[in-house]
Amino acid sequence: MTMAVLLLLLVLTFLAGCMGAAGPEKQQQKQALEGLTVHYLNVGQADATLLEFNGYTLLIDAGDWNASDVITALDKRGIERIDVAIATHPDADHIGQLGKVLESFQVDEVWMSGNTSTSETFLRVLEGIEKSGAAYEEPTAGDQFEIGDLKIEVLHPAQLTGDANEDSLVLRMTYGDVRFLFTGDAGVKSEKAMIAAGAKLDADILHLGHHGSNTSTSTDFLRAVTPEVAIYSAGAGNSYGHPHAEVIASTENEGATVYGTDVNGTITVTTDGKTYEITTESEGLVTEGENRCLDLNVASTAELQQLDGIGESLAEAIIADRPFDKLEELTRVKGIGAGKLEAIHTQGLACLEGSR
Repeated sequence: MTMAVLLLLLVLTFLAGCMGAAGPEKQQQKQALEGLTVHYLNVGQADATLLEFNGYTLLIDAGDWNASDVITALDKRGIERIDVAIATHPDADHIGQLGKVLESFQVDEVWMSGNTSTSETFLRVLEGIEKSGAAYEEPTAGDQFEIGDLKIEVLHPAQLTGDANEDSLVLRMTYGDVRFLFTGDAGVKSEKAMIAAGAKLDADILHLGHHGSNTSTSTDFLRAVTPEVAIYSAGAGNSYGHPHAEVIASTENEGATVYGTDVNGTITVTTDGKTYEITTESEGLVTEGENRCLDLNVASTAELQQLDGIGESLAEAIIADRPFDKLEELTRVKGIGAGKLEAIHTQGLACLEGSR
């Protein structure tokens, strides 16, 4: 063997050794997670959650229509661009400031359930999407997405029923080994459908449906999710009585620690994909809400059935005939006479706060 050949073999052996050592190091760097921060924003009797990770920003719901607290929160955190803005459903306490968000920030993509509304708030959102040039998506059950290191599974709806709350987008998000479940205002009917469909519901952190209302978060659903932490968004002293006592009790009985924006302010979850830490703006013990009432102009079918003498068909008829300016106008709904109206008055649960 000549000296030249020997030297060439030595060089190749050295380079092979270097390449072999570099491979695992590059793989480790690729697998390392930079961290995810989830802010359950304190936006009163509304919903908005901000996710920041690996240079990406997601916004799930956008607060109430008559406020600007979501915009303030985004500005405070130095947000300039939102990769995906998700509206779980078109109620004004969930899409309220999405039109303003589209005007004020670069939004690359908007996801919505596909249900529509005639409200001015919804129309402003549509106009904002068109003017901003954001891509538009209507995910359905079974869809999967990967945004950076975040995996998103769409669990609901499989198809639209026309009930805005029950058709809420339900999203399971996984970052490393830590799982989050967002349910919008999906109710017990939707929960049963997901369980029956064999959806992967298990999650470490559950966003309680419908602001902690008893129209959501059934015991069967809790046992399917098995959350360690449950978080709800509600306004202090809200007129709906959110969160409802039975929801807090059943959630805690199933072993979850409960936080609420009405008590704890903005709730922040940080995770490295293995463990997570929760910090809150203020300390406080979650209790059931007071001053409970059902606004006839915004209540869902399930909520209206809590009124004396109101079944599913009458609840649907009330929704079809609203808005109402006063309770006495309920008698224009076929099947509701003076007797039923008096019973509803006596129960003291129904109220009118306006149509949003």
